[in-house]
Formats: sequence, structure tokens, C-alpha cells
Amino acid sequence: MTSGKHPEPEWGQWLWVSLPGARLGAEDIRWLHQIRPGGVVLFAENGTRAEDVKKLISEIREALSPQDVWIAIDQEGGRVARLKEGVPRLSPARTLGNGDPSEIFRSAFHLGRALRQTGIDIDFAPVLDVDSNPDNPVIGDRSFSREPWEVARLSMAFSHGLEAGGVIPCGKHVPGHGDTLLDSHLALPTVDAPEAILSGREFLPFEKAIADGMPMLMTAHVMYPALDKKWPATLSRKIMQDMLRKKWDFRGLLLSDDLSMAAVGKPFPFSVVVERALSVTCDGLLVLKSRDKPLEAIRIIKGLSEKNPGLWRARLEKSIARRAVLGKRIVFCRKAAERLPR
Repeated sequence: MTSGKHPEPEWGQWLWVSLPGARLGAEDIRWLHQIRPGGVVLFAENGTRAEDVKKLISEIREALSPQDVWIAIDQEGGRVARLKEGVPRLSPARTLGNGDPSEIFRSAFHLGRALRQTGIDIDFAPVLDVDSNPDNPVIGDRSFSREPWEVARLSMAFSHGLEAGGVIPCGKHVPGHGDTLLDSHLALPTVDAPEAILSGREFLPFEKAIADGMPMLMTAHVMYPALDKKWPATLSRKIMQDMLRKKWDFRGLLLSDDLSMAAVGKPFPFSVVVERALSVTCDGLLVLKSRDKPLEAIRIIKGLSEKNPGLWRARLEKSIARRAVLGKRIVFCRKAAERLPR
């Protein structure tokens, strides 16, 4: 006769973390075991040569075995490229392939193949933001165009190329970071455009990407008063649940942008940020460049689950189900990439 007690849910599957160096030390391994994260995000401090990063990835996978941890990186091209050697150095999105979709596909394919051979599963690209504000301090030439349809067309060429090379794309930053004047790493930006303009400009590339099967999206830490006067997109039920999930029918994996960024970290307590992001259907919380914050996030989640275990178990199961669907795609990419010529 069993006690009927359920096993402890794998709360760490919600967390995506980063590491401080190019090799794993004993403290890093203990920390990873405490969290058991769903993803690890690589930065320049983890190495800028593909050959070195490949060794680190092997160490991470060995440390977390038999769990299958996903490895992600920001490798857009231009000024956002963590790896400098061993992978193709792409031009910024604005000038990539001179705007020719076939050339963009080809460039992304070669990038995806090199990332896959390094052991990377996910690239946080393409940028689906429309460069609608020339004074924007963070988007600029990371965007494919100032025209929404061009962004949709060219970003999906990049997306399909990455996946053909063996790496899962993650479009960002939903529902659009192009018309901001502030850097969300430093402050909380606002886009004051009415919904009719947002719909024909910011939203269009994301809706097209969803229709074309984009498997992952990353949120924007941006206020859109026309949609929600209280919460930035990452924490907004009106934007993430009502619009993205229901109206646009996005069934893929939704990641928050880094919850350590000032855009959400300054205005809101971390406990509120974690609870809201998960409750509005984020499947992964990026909590980066910190040892303590991911552990705090686990404590917050466990505290929430103790108050309402049924609700939070069911919420985790939804995210795990979405992970399972994407996991099949990742496994296929890994196996298919093995058959590609070197």
C-alpha cells in the first residue's frame, strides 16, 4: 500500500539560468543540482570560441544527467553575437543578405549548423521587432526593416534557415520592442501607440511567425497602455494570455525576457514578477547573471505551491506539456544535424 504522496514537482524546469565562467567548478555543479533548470543560457563570459564552449556544454549536460537540459544563446549577428570564433560572423539583420530571403536563409542555415555542432539547441533569434522608432537605443539594425511585412518575411527566412541547420529559433520581443525610447535593461519603456497602429505595425510579424509555426517566443518588458495600463507585457494577462495565447493561438513555448532587468526589477517586487510571469502563461523564466535570484525564484514558486498546490501543479504540467512538444523538435534537430555534411 502506497502513501499516496505525490513526488515533488520539478519546479526548476521553469527556470533558465546562466553560469559565471568557461568551466564548471564544484560550486557550479552543486548550484545546478539545487535548481535543475530547464535551460542554460550562454554569454561571452562562458567563452567566445565554439571549441571552448562545446567543452562547457558537455560539462553542463554531464552535471545534470539524466535530465535533458536545453542550451541557448543570443547569436543574432551584428552587435549581438556571443561567439566570435568557430561560427559564421553574420551582418546585422538590417543588412544581412542585402534583404534577399534566400541569402538570409542560407546564412542562418550555416549559423544553425555551426551552433548545433557546438551543442547549442536554441538561438534567441530572430528579432521580430519593427524598427519603428529611429531613436530606439536597443533595436535599430537588429531589426530586419522599418516595414512590418518585410520584418515578417525576412525574419521567417532566418527562422527557417536556423532550424534547417539544426537549431530552434526563438522570436523576440513579443508584442514588439521597436517603438521604445528606453533600454529595458535599465528602465521600463512605454509604447504609447493606439491599438490600431500596434496591430498594423508591431503585432504583424509576431502573428505571421505564429501562423508559420514559430516554436518559441520571448516577451518584451514594455508597457503598452492601449492594451494594459497596469502591467508590462511580460506580466500582463491581457497581452500574454488573452491576446497571444487565445486571440493569436500561440501554442509554443513562451519565455520571459530576463527577470533581472530593471524594467521589471525596479517597479515590482521579485515575488510579484515570478508569480505574474508564470500566471500569464510564461513557460520559462530567464533569471540570468545571478547565483541567488534563481534560488529565490524556486523558493517563491514552492511557497506559492504550498498555498495552492493543485493550481501550481496544473500550471507546471501545462508548461511541461509544451516542453515535450518542443523537445521532440529539438531531438529531431539533433539527429538530423548528425546526417549533415561537415
